Amino acid sequence: MTTEPDQPRRGVRPLLRPFLRRTLSLAALLLVACAAYLAWDAWNFLHGSPETPGKDITVEIEPGATLAAAAAQLQNQGAITNALRFRILARLQGKDQKIQAGRFLVHTGWTPQTVLDQLVSGRAMLFRVTVPEGRPWWEVARIMEDAGMCTAKDFEATIHDPEFLRHYGIPFASAEGFLYPDTYLMPHPRELDERAARAAAGRMIDTFWKRAAPLWPERPAPQTLRDAVTLASIVEKETGVPSERGRVAGVYANRLRKNMLLQADPTVIYGLGPSFDGPLLRRQLEDAANPYNTYQKAGLPPGPICSPGIAALKAAVAPEKHNFYYFVATGTDGGHTFSATLTEHNRAVQIYRAAMRRGGGGTPPAEEKTEAAPPPPSADKSEEAPPPQTPPAGD
Repeated sequence: MTTEPDQPRRGVRPLLRPFLRRTLSLAALLLVACAAYLAWDAWNFLHGSPETPGKDITVEIEPGATLAAAAAQLQNQGAITNALRFRILARLQGKDQKIQAGRFLVHTGWTPQTVLDQLVSGRAMLFRVTVPEGRPWWEVARIMEDAGMCTAKDFEATIHDPEFLRHYGIPFASAEGFLYPDTYLMPHPRELDERAARAAAGRMIDTFWKRAAPLWPERPAPQTLRDAVTLASIVEKETGVPSERGRVAGVYANRLRKNMLLQADPTVIYGLGPSFDGPLLRRQLEDAANPYNTYQKAGLPPGPICSPGIAALKAAVAPEKHNFYYFVATGTDGGHTFSATLTEHNRAVQIYRAAMRRGGGGTPPAEEKTEAAPPPPSADKSEEAPPPQTPPAGD
């Protein structure tokens, strides 16, 4: 028995081939289109930014935060447009485990790559903190607290901590005098605790040693350091005229050499503490219980009275050599008149008072030497009376 060939079955393949070709071509086109779209989307993500021109925002990455958590936070705050794509970018570059914790300043006009680089670099957001010259520690503590770096209470405890002082080689009961006055760029701490205070104070003390290093080829002996920083702090408070610092230091060096009382108003004021708001009174000058009262106690005070700058430190280390023992404000240019004898000094005081009357000035500042003081109980009876620090004070 013979059968006829299956004609319809043989005709299926020719009919399917065009269909398959069209299907494959369409699929290929779709794949190319998808690839093109993905490439365009990736390029747009990598080179685009959430906003134009954009703005600064603060992003705080918590310690231990995962890449997913950090990316979601960045998207929520508008730093990036897509958290998933940002995570893929980080993983492709091997940076998914390198994002740092901290507070960062980013810009909504940045590309994702720039944002990623900022977080990986660890360049946390820095804040400008300026500590002027001549401030006592309690004012420095308030500056740090106002800047959000630590609490004033923790700062006070830190700079009086014996272990902290030993670590930094400070031979005093506090870090007064070593809190170097400067403008600092510092990150805000995550917690306002003792560690934050130690970081802030330590940064300032490190800066002191760095700036003061050229003054001493080798670390000075404790007593040398004590004398230099203490004298520098007095010089810092006595004059704001740069050219006078060495001369003022020379006056005090001469008086110390002659066993004369320093009679420096700023030391008395420092001993009265943060509550002092002036004017300086006679009973305060006569208060022998004030350990910083250089009207009553010979030699330098127990320690520095403020944070001196490098110019005052240089003046204290190398005072100007001269024969002056007195100085008083001129009353005209912010400077001082220096005298070798009490007679010359009293004459300069009268000139100062006349200038104050002509200018309508009031009571001179407590720091100025404006009156002849009674002779101190000096070991050298032949010495003239040292210069005073204040106008007549009354209760």
